[in-house]
Amino acid sequence: MPTEPAPSPVGSDNDLALLGLLQLVSPALPIGAFAFSQGLESAFELGWVDDEESLGEWLEGVLDDGLTRCELPVLARLQQAWSEQDAEAIAQWDGWLAANRETAELAAEDSRLGASLTRLLGSLGLLPAELPNGTPALPTGAGYVTMFAWTAQVRGVMPRQAMLGFAWAWLENQLAVACKALPLGHTAAQRLVERLRPTLVAAVDQALALGDDELGPALPGLALASALHETQYSRLFRS
Repeated sequence: MPTEPAPSPVGSDNDLALLGLLQLVSPALPIGAFAFSQGLESAFELGWVDDEESLGEWLEGVLDDGLTRCELPVLARLQQAWSEQDAEAIAQWDGWLAANRETAELAAEDSRLGASLTRLLGSLGLLPAELPNGTPALPTGAGYVTMFAWTAQVRGVMPRQAMLGFAWAWLENQLAVACKALPLGHTAAQRLVERLRPTLVAAVDQALALGDDELGPALPGLALASALHETQYSRLFRS
C-alpha cells in the first residue's frame, strides 16, 4: 500500500513563516494596538472624515504619503539589519522612526506598542540575544516597527510579506476604529478592504524602490489631527 510522501522541509518552513506572520498581525495579539486611532478619531471629530468615501480618501493619503515613505521601507531596512546582526543600523533606523513621530501621541503609540511587543516576545523566549561582540542587539526602548521587523525575521518571514502584513494590520486597525467611532457598518468596511487591497500592494512596491534620501512622511493633516486629539473633549482612543 503506497504511503504519502513526507512533507517538504521548505514547505514546512514557509507554512510556519506564514502562520508566524498571521500571529504577528492578528488583532488578538496582546499588545494593545486596538487602543490607538493614529489621529483618525480626531479627523472624525473635526468633520474631515465622515463617511465611507472620505474615509477611503483619508486612508489612501496616509498610506501614500505616510506608510509608503516611512514605516514600510524602514521595516525592510530593519529586517535586513536584523538578518546581518548590524546593531548600528538597527539603532539608526529605530532612532530615525522615533524622530519622525510628529506628536506626543504618535510617539507614545510607537514606544508603547514596541514595549508591549518586547514583553510578549520575552515571555515567549523570542527576544534577540547579544551579538557575538557582546553588543546588545536590541536598542533601548525599541519602537514597534523595530520589534515587528525582529519578529518577522526570527519567524522566517520574507521582507515583502512582512511589509504586506504590516500594511494589512494598519488597515484593519483603522477600519476597526471607524466601525467603532463612525456610523460605518462592517459591509462598508469590507468594501474599503476591496478598494484598498491593490493599493497596499502598490505601496509595498513603491516602498521597496525608494532610496534612503527619499524617505520621510509628509502628513501635516494627520499631525494636526493627532495634536488636536490630545485635548479632544470626548474620545475612545489613546491617540
